[in-house]
Amino acid sequence: MNMSNTQRVETASCAIWQSVCSQQDLVSDSGVVVWLDGAQVALFYLPGAEGKTLYAIDNHDPQSGANVIGRGLVGSLKGDLVVASPLYKQHFRLEDGTCLEHPQQRLRVWPVRLNEGRVEVAIA
Repeated sequence: MNMSNTQRVETASCAIWQSVCSQQDLVSDSGVVVWLDGAQVALFYLPGAEGKTLYAIDNHDPQSGANVIGRGLVGSLKGDLVVASPLYKQHFRLEDGTCLEHPQQRLRVWPVRLNEGRVEVAIA
C-alpha cells in the first residue's frame, strides 16, 4: 500500500491510528503482513475467537532472524492464543508477544482495530 492510500486519525487518547489495509485483505485464522513505519507487522484475524479478534505483532522471528511470523500457525496453548514460528516452532502469545519457550524473547505488539472496514494500527 502506498502512502497516498494511508490515513492518519488522531483519537482523544492521543494515539495516532494508521490505516494499513482493508478488512477484506485479512484472512480468517491466518496472518497477513503489512508495512508500518519501517517495520513488517503480522496481522492475525481470528473472527471465531472469544473477545479480541485482531492482533498486530512483529513479523521478525528473533530466533532465526527471518521475517516469517505472519506465516506461522495460530493455535492455543495453556489458554493463550499463540502463533508458532514456521522455522523453529517456538510459540509467541498474540496478546503480548512473549515467547512461551524462551520468556526473554518477546515480539513487539501494536494496538489494532477495525474501523469502518479498515484495519488501523496505533503508531504512537
